[in-house]
Formats: sequence, C-alpha cells, structure tokens
Amino acid sequence: MLVTMAEILKRAKEGGYGVTAPNVQSEDTVRAVIRVAENMNAPMIIDVNTFVHPDIPWLIHMTRELAALSRVPIAINLDHGRSYEDIMIGLRSGFTSIMVDRSSMPYEDNVRETKEVVKMCHTLGISVEAELGHVGQGMNYEVDGVRDLTEPEDAARFIRETGVDCLAVAIGTAHGRYKGKPHIDFERLEKIVEACGDTPLVLHGGSGTGDENLAKAVRNGIQKVNLATELVVAGKEALEEFFKDPNFDKWKLIPAFIKGYEDRLAHYVKLFGQDNQAWTE
Repeated sequence: MLVTMAEILKRAKEGGYGVTAPNVQSEDTVRAVIRVAENMNAPMIIDVNTFVHPDIPWLIHMTRELAALSRVPIAINLDHGRSYEDIMIGLRSGFTSIMVDRSSMPYEDNVRETKEVVKMCHTLGISVEAELGHVGQGMNYEVDGVRDLTEPEDAARFIRETGVDCLAVAIGTAHGRYKGKPHIDFERLEKIVEACGDTPLVLHGGSGTGDENLAKAVRNGIQKVNLATELVVAGKEALEEFFKDPNFDKWKLIPAFIKGYEDRLAHYVKLFGQDNQAWTE
C-alpha cells in the first residue's frame, strides 16, 4: 500500500513507536525492505538518495509498483534533497515524500527554500521533511557531534513558518561510522518535543548510535530513524561468513548479503515497536 511519510509518522506519534527508514541502493535492497515490512506487519519508509542509482526515475517507478502491491503501508522518501535538481528529480520520479535539506544554510535561507518546496509538494499531495540544526559526519564526530545542534525555540518557529510535515533534528547523532562514542542530548530532545507539539521528529545518523540510545530516543519523542551504514555493514559481515566456505555457491552471493541486511533491519523494527503497527485502507 503506497502512502505518504506524513501518514506513517502521524500514526507513529499517536502510537508512541518509531519507524525505521532504511536507505536502499538497488532492486534487491528495495525488495528486502518490503519483505521485512510484510513479515513483521510493519509500516515502512524507504529512503533513497538521488546519487545511488544511474536511473532514479526507473528505480522509483519499480519501487512504487512493489509498494502498491504490498499489504502494508510503504512510503518512498527522497533523502537529503540538497539542490533544486534533487527536488525536481524527486517530483518527476514519483516519490511520496521529499526531504529538502538546507540545514547548512543560515536559518532565513533554510526557511525560504523549504517553504517553496512545501508549497510545491503539498499541492501534489507529497509530504515534506526538512532539517534544522545540522547532522554532521561520524568521522568528524569530535566537532560535528557538538556543533549546529537544534534549538527548541527555533524548531517550533521553523515548523510554523514552513509548514513541514516532519523535522529532522540534531541532538548528537552523526552520519556514517562514529569516530568516538556517540553522546545524545536527551534533555535537548525533551525540550524540542515539547516545543514542536504534534509535528513528528526525525533522527538521522542511526547507524552505530547503539540500541540503548535509539530505543530511548524513540521513547522520548523520535518517530523516524534513518539507517544506512549499519545495514550495509551487516550485509558485508554476512558476505565475510559466506566466503569462508571455499566451495561457496556464487549464485548465493547476493542472497547472503541481503540476508544480513534484512536481519539487521528486522532487529530495529522490533526495537522501535514498529512491528504489528501496519493498517489497512
């Protein structure tokens, strides 16, 4: 069942659970994500970056068909739309949700450009995610983990001024692998949740943040958790086991990677209380 991200996250906020947003790169990973969602009766958000595939319109057309045939709610979200071209590709390709990422810009510029995207997307029935504060890189965590964090009052103002459907916040997570131990500012998160009212909140940089931190973040007001690096690493680890057998079957190479990817994703679906939260039309 093809839906918008706004529909999924509204229910997640009301139900007090989190929703995984795995990044996909291919038909195999798309099918893996939908298979996990169906096996666990869970709504799912599929995140796609424009740079991961040479033919994004084709990839999203295929993903839309698979999602529409699924018995569980599936949203397809353009992750980190950082340019006008990214947004246009998203609109043309058939995403049900768009993330407009202007988080490295000054506040006023972020508001202006986000507001324009919201106007376009809402006219077409597409939901919008934005980011305030800036989630940096794990390899530069000593700096990125403490700078450009989201201010609660600014978050509330940003939502009012732009009309976004959900907001990604910076509270100490980072993209990719951490160099050092992640420290999540839960006190800041509590204040952001209070300030932002009914608007669902998003956590980027879920990989490597740790089960305890992520589960606590969901309990304390995060509705969407983005996952990319850790799922691919799980697939890599499964491949390493696969190649230990000198008589490996080459035709089972991709399935081995996908099994590791799926198992790790299923772990987070369970951790966030997302399983058995699917609904029917």
